[in-house]
Amino acid sequence: MGSTHGALVGWDGAMRQALACAGAAAQSGDVPIGAVVLGPDGAVLGTGVNVRERDADPTGHAEVVALRAAAAARGEWRLDGCTLVVTLEPCTMCAGAIVLSRVDRLVFGAYDEKAGAAGSLWDVVRDRRLNHRPEVVGGVLAGESAALLEAFFAEHR
Repeated sequence: MGSTHGALVGWDGAMRQALACAGAAAQSGDVPIGAVVLGPDGAVLGTGVNVRERDADPTGHAEVVALRAAAAARGEWRLDGCTLVVTLEPCTMCAGAIVLSRVDRLVFGAYDEKAGAAGSLWDVVRDRRLNHRPEVVGGVLAGESAALLEAFFAEHR
């Protein structure tokens, strides 16, 4: 199926970088989600946090911000050979952006049963009708990612 459930030690470091990014989002009142795009050599090409509240941008999700930064760093929209690491399973918009950017791999932390589009509610990233399907690795440091979100929402209710 192309999905690995549970944390893989090889992605812990990159997920910790994404978690560090996520903390910055909460400071502006945005949901603490962080994303990192790694190049084929493992170097960070772009990072992103949710900026919907800060920028009044409905597309300001961490994944989109990170993909834009990586594309700018690379000087092209195709991110083949790259890996997107994000703290929460992407929504449909972000899953679409992942497919369209041609990243090779999606690594995410917590599953999103209400809006996840990488296997939970939908499976946009592995839809055979689309022209690209990245490898999916889910559940990396899921507990830490979920705890960050739970703390944020408990404080904002």
